[in-house]
Amino acid sequence: MIIIPAIDIIGGQCVRLQQGLFDNLKKYDNNPVKVAEQYRDAGLTHLHLVDLDGAKMGKLVNTDVLNSIADKTDLKIDCGGGIKTIGDVEMLFSLGAYAVNLGSVAVKNPAIMTKCLEKYGAEKIILSADVNGDMVRINGWQDDANITINKLIEQFLPAGLQRVCVTAIKCDGMLSGPDIILYKRLKEQYPDLKITASGGVSDISDLERLTETGCHSAIVGKAIYEKRITLSQLAKISE
Repeated sequence: MIIIPAIDIIGGQCVRLQQGLFDNLKKYDNNPVKVAEQYRDAGLTHLHLVDLDGAKMGKLVNTDVLNSIADKTDLKIDCGGGIKTIGDVEMLFSLGAYAVNLGSVAVKNPAIMTKCLEKYGAEKIILSADVNGDMVRINGWQDDANITINKLIEQFLPAGLQRVCVTAIKCDGMLSGPDIILYKRLKEQYPDLKITASGGVSDISDLERLTETGCHSAIVGKAIYEKRITLSQLAKISE
């Protein structure tokens, strides 16, 4: 399983939310480029970069952070937040993104998701779903999308969807463990999909349990900042 450290950005700074609530915000570092360099130096190869300002406002905001990290490191960066158009996706790739997460726009304008899969390929376009139970939430977790995670996935399987990042909102930022039942079920239902688990990882044992579900990758955020897991530990177990 690939371990993907996360950097969530508000106002150009590294932050973490609890359960997707912008009121439950904790700032950790004002230099995300430095943090990304630490991940690279530890031997990690991937990075999950989320523009929370963009997700909340519905437009790209912190693109300079992506550009700077891509310029300073060779990390494979998957990014998301605030994407509304194919032009936005094209811009993110031009700034150094390895892959792009489409969340709210995939729900509100599925034709864009389908076109992006056709244009950039299934390895480069990730369906990003933030779920509360089985229900998907959008706009930075603020609004109910009125669609289940299963229906959202199945909408894009004919277009060649291969990668899905699923964030369990109830677990996110809580350091209480991931929603193992959710990921095990999704992997059983869609064995050919590369599923990325996000939310709740607190220690190495959580990652071992996620590995057993068959998830392709797992995102780790707050556990790093809170020193529950060391970067050297993550590098050792990451493929």
